[in-house]
Amino acid sequence: MPGRGKKLADLAVAVGGVTHGDPDVTVTDVTHDSRHAGEGTLYVAVRGSQFDGHDFITGAVAAGSTAVCVDHFTGSGVSELVVIDTREVMGPLSAAVHGDPSAAVAVVGVTGTNGKTTVTHYVESITASASRTPGLIGTVHTRVGEHELTSGRTTPEATDFQRLLAEMRDLGADLIAAEISSHALELGRVVATKFAVAAFTNLSQDHLDFHGDMDSYRAAKERLFRDYEVRLAVINVNDREGERIAAMARMPVMRVGPGADLWAENVSTSFDGTSFDMTLRGNRHRVAAPLIGAFNVENALVAAGCCLALDLSVDEVVAGLGLLGPVPGRFELVSGSFPVRVVVDYAHTAEGIHQAISVARDLAIGRVIAVFGAGGDRDRGKRPLMGRAAIEADLSVLTSDNPRSEDPEAIIRDVMAGIEGSGVVVEVDRRRAIEHAIRAAAPGDVVLILGKGHETGQEIGERVLPFDDKVVAGEILERIVRSSDLGGGSGSMSP
Repeated sequence: MPGRGKKLADLAVAVGGVTHGDPDVTVTDVTHDSRHAGEGTLYVAVRGSQFDGHDFITGAVAAGSTAVCVDHFTGSGVSELVVIDTREVMGPLSAAVHGDPSAAVAVVGVTGTNGKTTVTHYVESITASASRTPGLIGTVHTRVGEHELTSGRTTPEATDFQRLLAEMRDLGADLIAAEISSHALELGRVVATKFAVAAFTNLSQDHLDFHGDMDSYRAAKERLFRDYEVRLAVINVNDREGERIAAMARMPVMRVGPGADLWAENVSTSFDGTSFDMTLRGNRHRVAAPLIGAFNVENALVAAGCCLALDLSVDEVVAGLGLLGPVPGRFELVSGSFPVRVVVDYAHTAEGIHQAISVARDLAIGRVIAVFGAGGDRDRGKRPLMGRAAIEADLSVLTSDNPRSEDPEAIIRDVMAGIEGSGVVVEVDRRRAIEHAIRAAAPGDVVLILGKGHETGQEIGERVLPFDDKVVAGEILERIVRSSDLGGGSGSMSP
């Protein structure tokens, strides 16, 4: 989507760069991907871990780029903007070209290990019920109302992020709820974004393949509350890291958690929904919401805090909480009226698995059975921790979850290193593992299918094969219903 247009000379002033060639050439879009270059485009050559964008300048120019942004003069044949660090200026350049969209629309940025998708969907739902026009940027959906847009990442790269904000602004959005990943904060993907609200959900071990250690991972999350222009922060202080962030935040803070500004009391939850007293600075408001589990109450409160910070009334927020819809692949009940409850959830960390099993334990009449695995080419250190968390279930079925370039059995061995005792079945084939779990269940049991959530593919080697946990579970349940063959809790799979 072309922007409003800026002269290269003005962009140079904005980012402290130097121009070579015609400084008055007009730029209407910014991209870091030479495949998306075209007339009016400023191509930014970024040095990455695998590729150097300077090697693709020729292709960008051939595709019609008006100018290039580089870290040294290259003699490309088009106007050049030379800066010290091209990655650092991507966001500011794109924001300038697209008319500084975050100054015109309220951006809610949500960060944390778990809960980002749920909180942003809840913000979207609550504000829409209050006659606002929200946009959503995240893992599952990027959209404004019925307009589905393309992002490609949880948090898009800086040039794409600003373009998306502008597109949503032009589609009439008056607020945008965006998931802000630790990768995005570390790599500067949201630089030049003004946040009306920044929210924090929780922190537990994840992504150490990228960050290296927990201190670096923690520091990346903290950047949102230290280095950005934020009007107000909403922070879950029921999480230990939340207390730390609330103490160092450079903006006013609404604290969410027991005894804080906003918290929940008298929680009653079932598969039919949850009711609780939302207490806002001492005043109680009864909420009945179609959500499952105490951890989703915590997510709902963070979302409620964000909406209150956007000047929705308490009555609007309470009404909106009562209208929340299911979030794809987030503790999503997929078994309908089947006597065994089957839930698909995106839990892919030790803490996420622990929370899912804890909620299922509260809801189950019988046993809790968990299907889980660990992804390949990702943080290996969390694998034994995931195994340790999964044995909290009565029966755990350990299987493959996006092995990517790794040997699935090697990943399973890493997970097994954290498992002591019995109660674990290993089945490498994910479809067979899901079937084993469902056929092992008796009426009243809860089967958790963890790790992939909304995903519709299984990453094996360089291929992505069709695989949707919800679809697979549905097919198995349908076969069981047709054959009236329910395992009755024996733990053995029918032939």
